[in-house]
Amino acid sequence: MKKIIKTNEAPAAVGPYSQAIMLDDFLFTSGQIGLDPKSGKLVEGGVEGQSKRVFENLSALLKEAGMDFSNVVKTMVFIKDINDFGKANEIYAGYFKEDLPARSCVEIGALPKGALIEIELIAHK
Repeated sequence: MKKIIKTNEAPAAVGPYSQAIMLDDFLFTSGQIGLDPKSGKLVEGGVEGQSKRVFENLSALLKEAGMDFSNVVKTMVFIKDINDFGKANEIYAGYFKEDLPARSCVEIGALPKGALIEIELIAHK
């Protein structure tokens, strides 16, 4: 069964898509960038600040679906400058301790709103 997951604790969709979709026991999030859900603006602090905000946004979506980061099975990381990977990876590592999810990471030419990083995930209950 398909269910739309929506929360005010993560930025509203800025286009014709959902924040996340629950399909049976799987959660599929849309890509999250470092937008503050209250102001709608990118947070400051470079890739580190944006990465922290991305994970806060993803955490809110997981929580709304009754999950947490231990449920994550796959992440897709899109980064504007691969040279920032080490900084972003330090933040990333703080959210995953055991049973690490599978991951892809690619450098991308541009992200929405000039973001430095975008992450989407798949989680399973």
